[in-house]
Amino acid sequence: MEMKKPFYLTTTLPYVNADPHIGFAMEIIRADVIARYKRIDNDVFFNTGTDEHGAKIHEGAVKNGVSVQEYVNGYAERFKDLMKVLNINDVHFIRTTDEKHIIAAQEMWKRCNDNGYIYKKIYQSKYCVGCELTKTDSELVDGKCPLHPNREIELIDEENYFFKFSAFQKPLLEFYEKHPDFVIPDFRFNEIRSFVERGLEDFSISRLKTKMPWGVSVPGDEDHVMYVWFDALTSYISTLDWPSEGNFEKYWVGGTPVQYCGKDNLRQQSAMWQAMLMACGLPNSSHIIINGFITGADGQKMSKSLGNVISPFDVLDTFKDVTDFPEDVLRFVLLHDLPSFEDGGISMETIKASYTAYLANGIGNLTSRIMKMATTYGVKYVDYLGGGELDDKFHGIPGRWSVHMDSFDLKKSLESIWEDINGLDAYIQREEPFKKIKINESAAKHDVAYLLSSLLRLVNLLEPFLPKTSKKIQSLIRENKMPEKPLFNRLP
Repeated sequence: MEMKKPFYLTTTLPYVNADPHIGFAMEIIRADVIARYKRIDNDVFFNTGTDEHGAKIHEGAVKNGVSVQEYVNGYAERFKDLMKVLNINDVHFIRTTDEKHIIAAQEMWKRCNDNGYIYKKIYQSKYCVGCELTKTDSELVDGKCPLHPNREIELIDEENYFFKFSAFQKPLLEFYEKHPDFVIPDFRFNEIRSFVERGLEDFSISRLKTKMPWGVSVPGDEDHVMYVWFDALTSYISTLDWPSEGNFEKYWVGGTPVQYCGKDNLRQQSAMWQAMLMACGLPNSSHIIINGFITGADGQKMSKSLGNVISPFDVLDTFKDVTDFPEDVLRFVLLHDLPSFEDGGISMETIKASYTAYLANGIGNLTSRIMKMATTYGVKYVDYLGGGELDDKFHGIPGRWSVHMDSFDLKKSLESIWEDINGLDAYIQREEPFKKIKINESAAKHDVAYLLSSLLRLVNLLEPFLPKTSKKIQSLIRENKMPEKPLFNRLP
């Protein structure tokens, strides 16, 4: 039996200073679709988790009057709950407060230091707590971070440890040249190449413990804690038990390590993290997949700090009384209604409209029509297995589907499935087997067999996207049953 090739996939780790919002739901759902797809031919290690150190975390705990550990524990459980309600499949969960992660972060520091890429100096900088990043004047708008305009920029004047990012301009550009599909989509790759070509500045990787006490201690200097990005980025390999070899050797070194992130993480994931790996002599990531932002009705980016987010839990509550698959409703709209790589807008109103058009009036209604004819006319899918004529009529969607899946364009892949769902509706309207049954029973049954065969193939392709809905329709076809109730009831 041929061994499956290892494939590693991780999301970024959401920062636990607020409840999960729909932006992270989009990221974890997209990653889950890819993980389910890759499991067909690969041995997949799928990772997510929570980022639990830094100034915003400490600030939130103080504001709520609880210990920082208690604060992060509560939010970590909320993110674990989200995995369950979204039907995220077979995912590992790393927390940056886990002991194995702390050991790995300190080992990353030691190796970078031993290789001459860490030094100490006094410096002054402008710092956005919202981004947990230093900012240049050119990155500020009216003296504020454009991503966190409601927060004041902090002025830092202290002695910190620095990472020699500037030493990696040439190695990064050479790496990019050798791996032309490293960042997906290509226009984001052009952005990071341009950023690196302009020259790299060393960045601070520590804070004084007296000013920011919540973080991983710097090895050999108890007066400092690690800067949150240096700590959190290491999570992508600490989850694989690095510096032990086992899973790290299998999935990172011997596999295909792929990372999902938002466009505000482009610099950190595709340049800073890659330089850290180089500094330690470790292999780089294979692909960085960059999502756009979800915007509100006004076109403004949804953000926890701006308070304009949609809660994924609220979406699930909205649809729990009209379908047994509320998680698939959220999965569908985030995969189908938003561009795979660009920004896209969404609201509760657009979610409801999409539910009605594509789920209630689309796949739900189509399934009911086909299964009603099949059960009424006594047509069973198994009676027509292997029928070459039926197979020839099927219009080759797996080719389009797999091309889009392999390029991580999940919206196009899902749209290709819906084109053929619409095609089956058109087939029913054109051939009218419900009328043909009265004058040519054999031909009508052949039409229904074709519809059953085509629907089963489509829901097989749909399974990574809408797993519960797909399994339900698969069972209806194989058991030759009508749905006990509409898969997607109309909204009140």
